[in-house]
Amino acid sequence: MQLVIGVLVPFLGTVLGSAMVFLMKNKINGKFEKLLLGFASGVMIAASIWSLIVPAIDMVEEQGEIAWIPASIGFLLGIIFLLVLDSVIPHLHLESNKPEGVKSKWKKTTMMFFAVTLHNIPEGMATGVIFAGAMMGNTGVTIIGAFVLAIGLAIQNIPEGAIISMPLRSEGVSKTKAFLYGTLSGIVEPIGAIITILLTNTVISILPYLLSFAGGAMIYVVVEELIPESHNGEHSNLGTIGVALGFVMMMILDVALG
Repeated sequence: MQLVIGVLVPFLGTVLGSAMVFLMKNKINGKFEKLLLGFASGVMIAASIWSLIVPAIDMVEEQGEIAWIPASIGFLLGIIFLLVLDSVIPHLHLESNKPEGVKSKWKKTTMMFFAVTLHNIPEGMATGVIFAGAMMGNTGVTIIGAFVLAIGLAIQNIPEGAIISMPLRSEGVSKTKAFLYGTLSGIVEPIGAIITILLTNTVISILPYLLSFAGGAMIYVVVEELIPESHNGEHSNLGTIGVALGFVMMMILDVALG
């Protein structure tokens, strides 16, 4: 029961964040949307560094190997994967008769969904590794320490759920569907945790690559989609302020809560 609760706790954070869409009106104010896009950028940059790339480097260093190799390879593969996906998405997910502005917005939110989902997979696997270590009893990891990590991830996942569901609602998607999309981006986390627990010895060896891969995917979406959108037109400084707020908040959560 402790194991089941532990792997579900981070997912509940995503659900809570996605539910914030029920508190908003049908359309996000233009200024607030720029602030939210910037905030999402800051959150994703900080999460890619402290939740993904730094842990990947630390894991390889503990194994006595060259720390930057898996991080570099995984990061570049994540960039390349999203680069390819970026060229495919308009053909797979958009109707040709939609106006260009609508197309670009749907591509932006779809890319963000993929990036956050990719980020949640290795994050869930990391949770699984921690709980597997606690169950083994000889790794120096306690069940209390594992729950601290799970709670920290849950708090971190709240803004991630919101940055999926709220922009979707702004683009005309119903609140229920926007909530479901946000929730779906996090469902991979407990799934990844369970698979990792079942295949602990196999997954641990490639986890640094997976963590860095997700980090590269998130950075691609920030640079390609979110920051340009948040600085488009007037009041671009709101996007910059949002980046700073999102980055600092996520950095504090990642560092303080581990």
